[in-house]
Amino acid sequence: MTKLREDIRNVAIIAHVDHGKTTLVDELLKQSDTLDARTNLQERAMDSNALEQERGITILAKNTAVEYKNNRINILDTPGHADFGGEVERIMKMVDGVVLVVDAYEGTMPQTRFVLKKALEQRLTPIVVVNKIDKPSARPEEVVDEVLDLFIELGAEEDQLEFPVVYTSAINGTSSLSEDPANQEHTMNYVLDTILEHIPAPVDNEDEPLQFQVSLLDYNDYVGRIGIGRVFRGKIKVGDNVVLSKLDGTTKNFRVTKLFGFFGLERQEIQEAKAGDLIAVSGMEDIFVGETVTPADVVEPLPLLHIDEPTLQMTFIVNNSPFAGREGKFVTARKLEERLNAELQTDVSLRVEALGPDRWIVSGRGELHLSILIETMRREGYELQVSRPEVIIKNIDGVDCEPFERVQIDTPEEYQGSIIQALSERKGDMLDMSNEGNGQTRLVFLVPARGLLGFTTEFMSMTRGYGIMNHTFEKYLPVIKGANIGGRSRGALVSVDAGAATAYAMGYVQERGLLFVNPGTEVYEGMIVGQNSRENDITVNITKAKQQTNVRSSNKDSTSVLNTPKILTLEESLEFLNDDEYMEVTPASIRLRKQELNKGLREKAAKKRKTAEE
Repeated sequence: MTKLREDIRNVAIIAHVDHGKTTLVDELLKQSDTLDARTNLQERAMDSNALEQERGITILAKNTAVEYKNNRINILDTPGHADFGGEVERIMKMVDGVVLVVDAYEGTMPQTRFVLKKALEQRLTPIVVVNKIDKPSARPEEVVDEVLDLFIELGAEEDQLEFPVVYTSAINGTSSLSEDPANQEHTMNYVLDTILEHIPAPVDNEDEPLQFQVSLLDYNDYVGRIGIGRVFRGKIKVGDNVVLSKLDGTTKNFRVTKLFGFFGLERQEIQEAKAGDLIAVSGMEDIFVGETVTPADVVEPLPLLHIDEPTLQMTFIVNNSPFAGREGKFVTARKLEERLNAELQTDVSLRVEALGPDRWIVSGRGELHLSILIETMRREGYELQVSRPEVIIKNIDGVDCEPFERVQIDTPEEYQGSIIQALSERKGDMLDMSNEGNGQTRLVFLVPARGLLGFTTEFMSMTRGYGIMNHTFEKYLPVIKGANIGGRSRGALVSVDAGAATAYAMGYVQERGLLFVNPGTEVYEGMIVGQNSRENDITVNITKAKQQTNVRSSNKDSTSVLNTPKILTLEESLEFLNDDEYMEVTPASIRLRKQELNKGLREKAAKKRKTAEE
């Protein structure tokens, strides 16, 4: 008979972006016996990173533990976005069950599918929480059916199909086992009780030799790298001399200097941990994800963790624009390289390869993954330039393959025709189309990832902001030959000289397209100041001032009315980029520029390219 640690449960909370899992974790913390009455818990307390708070998304997996009925429930809050899927996969190895949170109106979404697939592959025990039951548009019965269909489609085993369902409104701190919103009670005990009842307790094999596997990394200036993971077997104590089995098959001896356990929102120092515990270990400088800690006399490493490969890459370059060094604190190649290497310490889905003394290819899991890195760096005071994102082509069994994404779109019916046309031009295949009622249609496509580069902005204007698009990496398929897909369909307005943009010049330039700068903005030659209404690039003089004369003009009272310029966000700027352009990023500004700033040299290079293509 296998002995179990009945006082502990290890569970991950998984969901599509914005279905409320972080809010649910907050409520479990508040309503369990974990925090004392004095603890003032801020909203979405688990999302501690400033970018997570602003965007309302979880980027890094977090762990906490709640006390309930003399049991400890270790909870891992995972990212819902597929760009951070590297975090999700590794979490699945640390737990015995998952709580799948699904919005009571939206139902199953692309990332629900992504995170659930990972959980089912690990044969974890699922619990389904239908959240936001208080929404007037909630349709809990249909959503549970959708979840069941998804389980069947993803090949769930029979016992996994018997999942219990709890209905909650995390924002209100209520739950019940009934789908009727009127039966909601101000308690989270239904969720906690269901976890205790259905999630298997970990095996208690503390008498056997130690096996501790690292699933996440943290970094601290005082103690260096910290390996976070689960004790699968045996015991580990502070002061133990142990062996680290590396990814390359070598071993290293080290001494455990500190152990940390998780409780509430805190990481607490502990002296000992045993099988089933989730802990953090310090004392190893070069510990990495997937490596196993064992005693010296029984070196039995666990199987390595599979980490999805990057699908998108960009070139990071030292800023060499005319405004280089004006606004940033860290601008040199050495500082940029140090920062990128520091990111590699904790982000296992990232790859960095030096191309020369001042440029690096940085590969990640998607546009959001890389844009979060760029945004974090600029907030820390770094200044750099980046190229347009490109998909990574892989050779699989002698065939060049490119990444494809599963795209789900919810849109008012009147826009479905133009969406279908736009995505078919980008070589997308429609997999499904369903009428959702209330004049809404749901479309599902399989689209090459490069076909989605630059599509979001076009999509938002096509649906006048009423469309919702979600996409997640699906698989690699053979490259679509001879297809120039993705990218923008219009040219750029490029400044021909340097100076401050004037309202007078902008009045004339805006007739050519959409401006990206305000009057008074400093510009330089070769900087992109707007989008042309046609497909070619044109140079414009945006700094020209009105000639002052003492002759009274017949049209002196006519003034040009300036349209409101569109100030691009970091993601919109990345989407806008073409192959011959860079995005210049500083703590104060985001600018777009041509790689070759001089108009004459640009035209020469374009002629050369054309000749080479012919």
